[in-house]
Amino acid sequence: MTKAELRKALRAARRDHVAALPEQVRALVFHRPPAPLLDMIADHAVIGLYHAREAEAPAASYARFFAERGHRIALPRFGGETAAMEFALHGDPFGESDLVTGPFGLQQPEEGAGIVEPDVLFMPLVGFTAQGQRLGQGGGHYDRWLASRPATVRIGLAWDAQLVEELPVEPHDMALNAIVTPTRLYGPF
Repeated sequence: MTKAELRKALRAARRDHVAALPEQVRALVFHRPPAPLLDMIADHAVIGLYHAREAEAPAASYARFFAERGHRIALPRFGGETAAMEFALHGDPFGESDLVTGPFGLQQPEEGAGIVEPDVLFMPLVGFTAQGQRLGQGGGHYDRWLASRPATVRIGLAWDAQLVEELPVEPHDMALNAIVTPTRLYGPF
């Protein structure tokens, strides 16, 4: 399968998986990072997350968790559909009053939020392997951002249904250091 075909199939599987979960279960998953994952994160690291949409693994509870521990939280921000991705401070992970709708329909920090570089980056996935390979949305935004920041700790958040045996990998694809699902932690790699 091509990456485009895989994305289509995996998005459908992810959507069906999430739709089948009872609301009570969805409220409990991704509430707190697993303890072994916390060993990968320095005390004052800037934490990059994302505002989940559609059937993506939710990251809002992680934002609140890390904010309570004193970490600065950053979310991706785009100045336009052709602009490079940057990370801006998310100052209200409890109420999300500092978010606006940006390009691609994503919720992102408002214009005045300061630009920061996350030390740890939690990323949404379309698919992943047990060895840490990631299939993203297809825009290459994360791979381009990470290309010049190889020391960034890269962690994927995904549903178990997104696991595949293998993915087509290209030289620019950035592998993950770990992947968290509701039932398992893969890695660290």
